[in-house]
Amino acid sequence: MRTEAVDPRFVEIDAWPTETAIEAMLEGQLAAIAAVQPAVPAIAAAADAAALRLRPDGRLVYAGAGTSGRLAVQDGIELGPTYGWPAERLVLMLAGGNDALLHSAEGAEDDAAAAQSAVAAAGLGTRDVLIAVAASGRTPYTLAAVQAARAAGALTIAIANNPDTPLLAAADHALLAATGSEIVAGSTRMKAGTAQKAMLNLLSTAIMLRSGLVYRGLMVRMRVANDKLLDRGRRIVRDVTGVDAACAAQALEAAGRQIAPAILIAAGAPPERATALLRAADDDLGRALAMLERSEASDA
Repeated sequence: MRTEAVDPRFVEIDAWPTETAIEAMLEGQLAAIAAVQPAVPAIAAAADAAALRLRPDGRLVYAGAGTSGRLAVQDGIELGPTYGWPAERLVLMLAGGNDALLHSAEGAEDDAAAAQSAVAAAGLGTRDVLIAVAASGRTPYTLAAVQAARAAGALTIAIANNPDTPLLAAADHALLAATGSEIVAGSTRMKAGTAQKAMLNLLSTAIMLRSGLVYRGLMVRMRVANDKLLDRGRRIVRDVTGVDAACAAQALEAAGRQIAPAILIAAGAPPERATALLRAADDDLGRALAMLERSEASDA
């Protein structure tokens, strides 16, 4: 595997001056991001297919082991506070369980049966999308999760850093970032991990865009969980609708501090109507605003 190979350029890196070593590592990080560029069309295709499959109530599922699994879990858990993705529509499958987030569980990556059991326990089906991440493209746990999920009818997306690997071949959508050998041989938390994180960012954000959870570049489904976010929520309502600060604050409170319905309320919809519009629009704020505008035009 290329990610496990020794790069002869760096066999003496432990003897280099620290600044020189860090410069070499930084170059590796930049190369890792560049390795994502060829996969942009594949990421876009996967995001479009995922968003379509997830409507209206499908689940996003993340699977992985070790560093790759922890990066996948991080991506998944951030979708709730950032985009309002419902907790009941998120499934996290990490080899070794939740304890593996804080403690190494390297042996768990070989437990294919555990992945099969996790897929079965979650009851994955045709409305679900599984995103699997493994630098090697061969991790038994992750490969088994993809195979079991696809057999159950779920849409499967695989992210890996080695070409022509079983994981990429097993998935409906194969996303490759060929990052090659690491500066510290086999330490895939470096280049491979950076590329995986970038791919996950791009993929999940694109899915949220296509799911209507972003409007005019704003996080209109963000959870208002503290004073800072409350102020941001008021500004979003004000900026989208053009109302003054007081009206924006009132609309946000009337909507139970949910930004998307608050925007509709500030735009003239009663709270119950705002909720109904979003439901009819599959939670797509842009579509709901268009429906409100058409309704007001017909009433005029």
